[in-house]
Amino acid sequence: MNANAQAALADTLRAIERSRIQALVQRDMAVLQQLHAPEYQLVTPAGRVFTRERYLAAIEAEPFYAGWDAGAMDVRMSAQMAVLRYEARLAFASGNTAHCWHTDHYELRGMQWQAVWSQATEIRPPT
Repeated sequence: MNANAQAALADTLRAIERSRIQALVQRDMAVLQQLHAPEYQLVTPAGRVFTRERYLAAIEAEPFYAGWDAGAMDVRMSAQMAVLRYEARLAFASGNTAHCWHTDHYELRGMQWQAVWSQATEIRPPT
């Protein structure tokens, strides 16, 4: 893949991740079903693991995220896999907030990129 094609694919992946973030905040279940692989797992900053079923059920049941501000996204990729990493400030419907590194692993399934793993690591202020 030449440099221009790689840059274009990286931009596409960033756009997909921003669409996934927007769908999480807006609780757009059709988009979320499409962008999360059946075996998707989320590891939270507290170390809890959510399966796709459990995570999407929590999103659907009631407002979960009140906001999600994503910073600049770094992308590492091959033809079939991609990893995105960025700083995020999350606001939860509960009123809690989190500042974290967010890492998402995507795989190309047919013609569709889907998130397979996500992990958030809390960024704490220096002590």
